[in-house]
Amino acid sequence: MTSPKRPAGETLPLPLFELVALLVAMTSVVALAIDMMLPALDDIAGDLGVAQANDQQFVITSYLAGFGAAQLFYGPLSDRFGRKPVIIWSLVFFILMSVICTFSPSYSLLLVARFFQGAAAAACRVIGVAIARDLTSGRRMAEVMSMVMTAFMAVPVLAPTLGQIILTFAPWRWVFGFLILFGIGLIAWLHMRLPETLHPEYRVPLRLKSTISTFMETTRHRLMVGYTLAAMPFFGGLYGFLGTSQQVFVDHFGLSDAHFPLAFAVIAGGIGVTSYANSRLVMRVGQRRLSHGALVAFTVISIVHTIILMSGVDNLYVFLVLLASAMAFMGLIAANFSALAMEPVGHIAGTASAAYGFVTGVVGAAIGGYIGHLYDGTPVPLIAGQAAMSAIALVIVYITERRKLFAVVEDWED
Repeated sequence: MTSPKRPAGETLPLPLFELVALLVAMTSVVALAIDMMLPALDDIAGDLGVAQANDQQFVITSYLAGFGAAQLFYGPLSDRFGRKPVIIWSLVFFILMSVICTFSPSYSLLLVARFFQGAAAAACRVIGVAIARDLTSGRRMAEVMSMVMTAFMAVPVLAPTLGQIILTFAPWRWVFGFLILFGIGLIAWLHMRLPETLHPEYRVPLRLKSTISTFMETTRHRLMVGYTLAAMPFFGGLYGFLGTSQQVFVDHFGLSDAHFPLAFAVIAGGIGVTSYANSRLVMRVGQRRLSHGALVAFTVISIVHTIILMSGVDNLYVFLVLLASAMAFMGLIAANFSALAMEPVGHIAGTASAAYGFVTGVVGAAIGGYIGHLYDGTPVPLIAGQAAMSAIALVIVYITERRKLFAVVEDWED
């Protein structure tokens, strides 16, 4: 079945700058709730009596698990009721879960609240992509998403530092207080400025049979299936990094709490630079050439890095340069993979975005959690895990593209 393409040349309901800024703010909810936690993990573990050092990673992985699992539901809801009401009510739930986290007396309750906090934040990711697909398509969508990613990468650069600043003056619970205020501000912005972007003719009735049928339709598009499966292990490696970064840099390499955000900022800053480059190049070069080349580079660097670590070279600066070099290519992969997967399914963008996010989120979180719990006091499990996952992703892309990488294809095909 061939799906309709978005008509070209439609006027955006908001100035492009404001639309990008709003999408950045929506996606920032997801990142802030992860990256602001990183400097606080030791404090949370100490305050709530966490015995095993690796168990503090559950503050991150429980959030990511909820984030991945809930995405399956937001697509059908937004395809039925519209983007705006679903995102606003999900943010209300996000604020409620943040309040529970703030006053949680036990680690188990905190993890439950974190799971549902991630589930609420998932709406920002699903509906953000769906809004972008409502308004744009093809290389234009990749360009917009790259612009979003470029600005968004300022969040992981700044968020650990922001978290550390809060910890300097207040207990870790105030980090969740900041998230509450951010959520309230975003609700106000959405309410006042964003019109509904879902086209009336694309509304899908919220019936079990039609919902299952819509999800099943996403499995009939080669690009959707292939790039979703490729993103799954690739993001699993990323989630492994998020879970173990504090232990690797602080516990293993001995960075102070003040210097850890700087190391994290170097990595996130590289991703931001390449995301900006992607937004400038994708219209001329195309999603395939950029993402395929970046995935090859990421895989090669990660394999070389693993070999260097296993040979006994365990220097902070070597580690940071190689990891930052590999992670920088993520800016050429994430937005393009998403755009390629979404291209043939614009008429069911909410459900397709949900399916993409569910598979990459749930399985990615499971892979990331497994990689994180392999942490043995050295960075070898992390880097070897990233190398293996990116290699698997490369094989899947190779199969999806029928053994032809770097192709220039102007129109998608099923």
